[in-house]
Amino acid sequence: MSQTTDTLPSRLYSAAQVRELDARLIAAGTPGFDLMQRAAHAAWRALRRRWPDVEEITVLAGRGNNAGDGYLIAALAQRAGRQVRVIAVGDPLQLQGDAAQALAEARAAGVSVMPWTSGADLRGVLVDALLGTGITGEVREPYASVIRAMNESVLPILAVDLPSGLCADTGHLLGEVVRAELTVTFIGLKLGLFTGQGPDRIGTLIFDDLQADAQVIAQIEPSALRLCEANLPTLAPRSPTAHKGSFGQVLVIGGDLGTGGAALLSAEAALRCGAGMVTLATRPEHVTASLVRRPEIMCSGVESTYALTALVQRADVLVIGPGLGQAPWGRSLLSLAPQCHVPQVWDADALNLLAAGAVDLPSDCLLTPHPGEAARLLEISVAEVQADRPAAARALAARFGCAVLLKGAGTLIADRDGRLALCDRGHPAMASAGLGDVLAGVAGALLAQGLAPFEAACLAVWLHAVAGERLGAAGRGLVAADLIPMVRQILEEHSPCLT
Repeated sequence: MSQTTDTLPSRLYSAAQVRELDARLIAAGTPGFDLMQRAAHAAWRALRRRWPDVEEITVLAGRGNNAGDGYLIAALAQRAGRQVRVIAVGDPLQLQGDAAQALAEARAAGVSVMPWTSGADLRGVLVDALLGTGITGEVREPYASVIRAMNESVLPILAVDLPSGLCADTGHLLGEVVRAELTVTFIGLKLGLFTGQGPDRIGTLIFDDLQADAQVIAQIEPSALRLCEANLPTLAPRSPTAHKGSFGQVLVIGGDLGTGGAALLSAEAALRCGAGMVTLATRPEHVTASLVRRPEIMCSGVESTYALTALVQRADVLVIGPGLGQAPWGRSLLSLAPQCHVPQVWDADALNLLAAGAVDLPSDCLLTPHPGEAARLLEISVAEVQADRPAAARALAARFGCAVLLKGAGTLIADRDGRLALCDRGHPAMASAGLGDVLAGVAGALLAQGLAPFEAACLAVWLHAVAGERLGAAGRGLVAADLIPMVRQILEEHSPCLT
């Protein structure tokens, strides 16, 4: 059964898990060559739908089962009357098992197979059947040269199962990586397709389960869950007797001189997402602007922890960090947070101060780092975080004993129990200052309405990303405040206030 990106399964697997699923399907009675044929048919169908008028196809084949898929695709195209050739990287006579049988079928169909040479003439639609999920380590020659030539050809590329050179587990680029226009993947979705650099390399994604036995697939727990409406947490409808005290008081702490807008964005997002009451503790200089913009927010100018103490004691949830800064004012306010035993969202400079060892983290927290903040918290480089985002998210959750929302392409949510969720929604127009402040406020509101930190993070990031998609359709120039009414609308669609 083929599915497109808006109806993809929610279960995400590592490459090793997909290989295990493949082995279990074979052990349960489905021959491996049958699975290979189903994969080839799925890829060929997708190719014809995407490029219905294509007359020439060039298959680039490696030396494993991914190559076997490619040879069978070539045989199907040849029988359909297309001009087809396979460029083999490595000696095809060294193929074994199902891949060798696929080569024999391609030759029986009349497919021309020629060896790769530098400057090979690439034509038509290119089919990437080079490496698949079997790669370990950096792409080596001659594969690196082949991939480089494919990308430089500017011809459309279909990747079979996974763009060659992309890490299936992390989305990390292992040297030269195919830039596909269409990727057709099989049996189980790979986590690396959705995070790291994966989204930039896969193009349009098609999934085919190859008619796999659902009972066999269910035997292996996925590595992560892809967030979708079917598995998102929901807020309960509100009773007719509900009042503002029923839905928590969120205290947003932040907004040093010059960054007052960040805290105000968080506060407004919390209010618009259903928190019963929202208080903003910020620099006194920002109080007037806050009251003018949003008088429903109770804004208090604070100069010291003494002025903040009474506000903290009344709070049900803290959102701390937006615009906080790392100067003495912000450091002193943050020092109160560990003494407040309520759910908390730590964002922005709260995370930087935590990384610097300036404060301890209380329990029941949600951390919302971008890759740079995550790197500081883990004392590694940003490149190391991005090379294995799932491992970084899990490491943060384990180190700090809390839920973690690691921002970026393929945002990840992890908790100390090992759960991992991924949000693959969003839009490039969201690359704009202040959107993280809005996200922190949304998460705070959901905590105030009873969701646990992991669940609040999952719902918050999905609402935020889908709002960005809808608004991003208008193109560049999206600003953070634009998201707030849209997030409110989508939250109501997802969790109606009344039944």
